[in-house]
Amino acid sequence: MNSTNMLLAAPELWVMVMACVILIVDLYLGEERRGIIHMLAILTLVFAAIITLRADYAADGVREAFAFNGSYIRDTMGDVLKLFSFLILAIVYTYAKFCLRQFRMFRADFYTLSLFALLGVMLLISANSLVMIYLGLELISLSSYALVAFDRDSRLGSEAAIKYFVLGSMASGMLLYGMSMIYGATGTMDLGQVAQAVRSVGSDDPLLVFGLVFLVVGLAFKLGVVPFHMWIPDVYQGAPVVTTLFISSVPKMAAFAMAIRLLQTGLVDMQADWSQMLSILAVLSIILGNVAAIAQTNIKRMLAYSTISHMGFVLMGLLPGTAMGYGAGMFYVIVYSLMSAAGFGMVILLSARGVEAEKLDDFKGLNQRNSWYAAIMAMVMFSMAGVPVFVGFFAKWMVIKAALDAGLMWLAIIAVIFSVVGAFYYLRVVKLMYFDEPLTEAEIDAPVDFRAAISLNGIMMIGLGIFSSSLIAVCMASFGA
Repeated sequence: MNSTNMLLAAPELWVMVMACVILIVDLYLGEERRGIIHMLAILTLVFAAIITLRADYAADGVREAFAFNGSYIRDTMGDVLKLFSFLILAIVYTYAKFCLRQFRMFRADFYTLSLFALLGVMLLISANSLVMIYLGLELISLSSYALVAFDRDSRLGSEAAIKYFVLGSMASGMLLYGMSMIYGATGTMDLGQVAQAVRSVGSDDPLLVFGLVFLVVGLAFKLGVVPFHMWIPDVYQGAPVVTTLFISSVPKMAAFAMAIRLLQTGLVDMQADWSQMLSILAVLSIILGNVAAIAQTNIKRMLAYSTISHMGFVLMGLLPGTAMGYGAGMFYVIVYSLMSAAGFGMVILLSARGVEAEKLDDFKGLNQRNSWYAAIMAMVMFSMAGVPVFVGFFAKWMVIKAALDAGLMWLAIIAVIFSVVGAFYYLRVVKLMYFDEPLTEAEIDAPVDFRAAISLNGIMMIGLGIFSSSLIAVCMASFGA
């Protein structure tokens, strides 16, 4: 541990210390003063962002630096993903405070567990060795298992947590097994050295190929793509809505970064092998996710299958193995996380008196109850469907263009066809809000900070679409495109 390492990893150290501080401070706070916990969590994210932005580690014009014997890397891609992780988690906390108070679960546990999960996200984003990848992944997973079972009185929540734990443990085991094979073939854990060893050994080495297969299986589970998607619908439905809100957004950044670090940094010379596997996963996810979502009457399950299809689009960006494709994938995962946060934020808004608004019927007549909230949800649904002008359209267009540039015409055609199929269940929500009679006339009420956050989140759907060039440029620059 030296000063250089400490300065480079300062954002992670800050988040780790504050997670422990919040855990201790909660011991001395009564129920009526728990707002302090929320304030400390928001300040943690604000100062983490400031520390990340102020870091000056560029050398010879290249923003890239290594710490802890090369196992940790700071680069532009990592910093951008971390900053958006902080932003999205701040939005999640704003929604969560209102929800946790409504459901009488306003405890520091949610904040500490989510901050430790954020720490795992940050480590995974900056991982430059197989060991660091595994440590970051397990930190996210263990925190997420506890968050899914956060509501101690929920039978569905306990069942979902057990399913998540068992399947997640199997995926982690497969990933670890794949890493051991990669280490056996290359003799190193450092991803840069792994790439050099693969180049010298040859990409057709059987041990490397088997190791790659197990790595892709573990990666596919964390992204939630078919056929390793079976946990997503049950976990999304069974977990408290605040947990679903969290696991559907921030950890997706880490899963994308994990794919980049493993495939683009460590196994780039095996691109012909892993692109074939990813293309199958992408096609199956886009098809099954969109088709299965049509049959859902629970909006949490509908958005779960929507997640599966969206992660298929993210994989499309990775397939070509080009800087443009990686930038498109990064843009997509950021946009999806913002869309998902807004969608589940609306579910929280309509939940009242300890009952989640998880049925599609709960959105009936929303325009008659509150036209602004209906407009926000409509913008989210249009963006997820990929309607032009909204940011979701540009995200889909970027990854489809990357696939076309790589000569994957068949994949682009499938993506377009099933985007049209997927538009049906998104537009169904809009139809319910604007053309059906409301089931209740109860007033929709929320604190000022919640109303401001959900409004900003909704406006982002069209604002980022109209002014998408800046964010696209940042994502492309992260990969030198």
